[in-house]
Amino acid sequence: MVSNISVFCASSQKVDQVYLQAAYELGELFSRHRINVYYGGGAVGLMGRLADAMIKEGGKITGVIPGFMLEQGWGHPDIEHIVVRDMHERKKKLAENSDAIVALPGGVGTMEELLEMITLKQLGQILSPVVIVNINAFFDPLLKLFDQMIEQHFMREIHKNLWVVIQKPADVLDAIRDAPEWDGSAIKYAPT
Repeated sequence: MVSNISVFCASSQKVDQVYLQAAYELGELFSRHRINVYYGGGAVGLMGRLADAMIKEGGKITGVIPGFMLEQGWGHPDIEHIVVRDMHERKKKLAENSDAIVALPGGVGTMEELLEMITLKQLGQILSPVVIVNINAFFDPLLKLFDQMIEQHFMREIHKNLWVVIQKPADVLDAIRDAPEWDGSAIKYAPT
């Protein structure tokens, strides 16, 4: 059973409304199912909308945020924060606190977090499902690159089991439940 989920997503307010709405819907879904959420701790963009929905619906959401970001006033004022030294510690804490990882659209920070989790899973260091919510076909270029990596033998075909792709927030819990099994012995597949 999934009780803790880490979410990676954007802090930009200037994105299309479809992305902000998806983050809000995800927060509502997690609140309804009493899932504790860990995320980057931000107050704006997709991060803010996720937190706002969790708060409004009575859910539990915790921000994991480096101290320098909190000092800039980027933290959501209405949630509990775990304050960490740097981005590396933030990712480590988010991975440790998760039964599953969910990525919504975002910028380079979101991509870096998502790719590190996929790498850690490839190496058997985390085993949690990784779900990519491909709203508005946002992740299509990345998914095409993953296919190219496999076609050109930088990764194996089995590595497609490292992540699950869905199109809308409503499908997240089913995607987590139905994600392919992955265990620590999978490190043998890391070298191609």
